[in-house]
Amino acid sequence: MFRATILTLYPEMFPGPLGISLAGRALANGLWSLEAKQIRDYATDKHGTVDDTPAGGGPGMVMKADVLARALDAVSPDARPRMIMSARGRPLTQARVRDLAAGPGAVILCGRFEGVDERLIEARGLEEVCLGDFVLSGGEMAALTLLDACVRLIPGVMGKEASGVEESFSDGLLEYPQYTRPAVFEGRPIPEVLTSGDHAKVAAWRRAEAERLTRERRPDLWAAFLARKKP
Repeated sequence: MFRATILTLYPEMFPGPLGISLAGRALANGLWSLEAKQIRDYATDKHGTVDDTPAGGGPGMVMKADVLARALDAVSPDARPRMIMSARGRPLTQARVRDLAAGPGAVILCGRFEGVDERLIEARGLEEVCLGDFVLSGGEMAALTLLDACVRLIPGVMGKEASGVEESFSDGLLEYPQYTRPAVFEGRPIPEVLTSGDHAKVAAWRRAEAERLTRERRPDLWAAFLARKKP
């Protein structure tokens, strides 16, 4: 079973949106589990201090390595990757999400303030994960997003397993456009090929549209896609 352990200053943020819809039903049905642990519980002073001023000066506060180490070490040792959500980490990809979803789960540290002491990342071998080129106020929202991406791929969570295959990034391409009734919306009809009943033509159209959108919107993905196709 996929097991998620979150280390955070705000455990009340979990499960949050993961407690509803597909992820929530899967959580209630025991397809995955979630535990949120309060980092302050591992502070040693009466004030529950988890941060201090940056060495060398500068604004803000930095989360303390000793407190975070105690919090991480309190998690039962297992094969789950230890991760920290970080704007400087490697970008999260669908391929990495698939690997995580197929594994035992993840232990995720959510940073706050100016970040965490670098020595903690080094000493505990944390994998730094980034959602994109932007900065959040803390790692919690990023952790929720990562978990949502993983949980939906756990067998039995989605109604149709194909839903997790024919979507953006699954084949290195963005997903093709989707349509449903009414047949005409504000003068815009559903593309005729999609109502033709010719499955081969539908498949060809969808592939062509996926390639077109990727080429136009994500030249980086398109270049990588072409490179993979070369003999």
